[in-house]
Amino acid sequence: MTLQITADEYLRFRDMLEQSSGIMLGDGKEYLVSSRLRRLLEQHNLSSISDLLSTLNGNRRLQELVIDAMTTNETLWFRDEHPYRVFRERLLPELAGLRRPLKIWSAACSTGQEPYSLSIEIEEFRKRSPGSLATGERILATDISPSSLAQAKDGIYQQLAIRRGMNEQHLKSYFHPRDGDRWQIDQKIKSRVDFRQQNLQQSFTGLGKFDVIYCRNVLIYFSADLKYDILKRMHGSLNPQGYLVLGASESLNNLGEYFEMVQCHPGIIYRAR
Repeated sequence: MTLQITADEYLRFRDMLEQSSGIMLGDGKEYLVSSRLRRLLEQHNLSSISDLLSTLNGNRRLQELVIDAMTTNETLWFRDEHPYRVFRERLLPELAGLRRPLKIWSAACSTGQEPYSLSIEIEEFRKRSPGSLATGERILATDISPSSLAQAKDGIYQQLAIRRGMNEQHLKSYFHPRDGDRWQIDQKIKSRVDFRQQNLQQSFTGLGKFDVIYCRNVLIYFSADLKYDILKRMHGSLNPQGYLVLGASESLNNLGEYFEMVQCHPGIIYRAR
């Protein structure tokens, strides 16, 4: 099946996607929509984007499948490295002084590599500094994609996915081999992480308060207004003096009254005012 998309269909689909997920598609992305939705339309016996848009009304499951197909689930273990070095060398030693269980939020966690990488860092810190962290830390990992969350909850990864950023020492220490060239993450690492579906356009009030929020490589897909709204609400989700960690290509604009910049050489993080 070749999926042809008219200019009107593309505009209507683009508006629907932004309203439902916050994701903005630029001009000339018809090929992307076609390649990602062709199979989904075949599975539901739909012949066009217009048919899909008509069927979406009141069909929440199909809407989730569309968002899932259009979501970029590109991730790897210890992505960019320096955000984890900052967590390891600066944030954990500082936050250990709170003498209470830490709460961390990994927003847009995709298939789980980020929250599990943070859990590994906590485990390594406990080995280096026994007794310094209060027990009971929790990592909340959220994503809009049901399929990504399902894989993350399983904690089972193919060899190809494991090799994207995972070193041999961590692989031997925190994973168990499974059949079919797969690896299961260790229960101790997995047990710290709670997974939950969350659209970043929606309220965060039910999530609680956090000492650190990792929100990396997702804001680039949103409008400036939505990005501002999300970051302002994330400030409200941080404990006093809590930290926000963004992606390398992301920054705060016009939010100086909420966050102060902290230079980490390399990298920048933000502390709640």
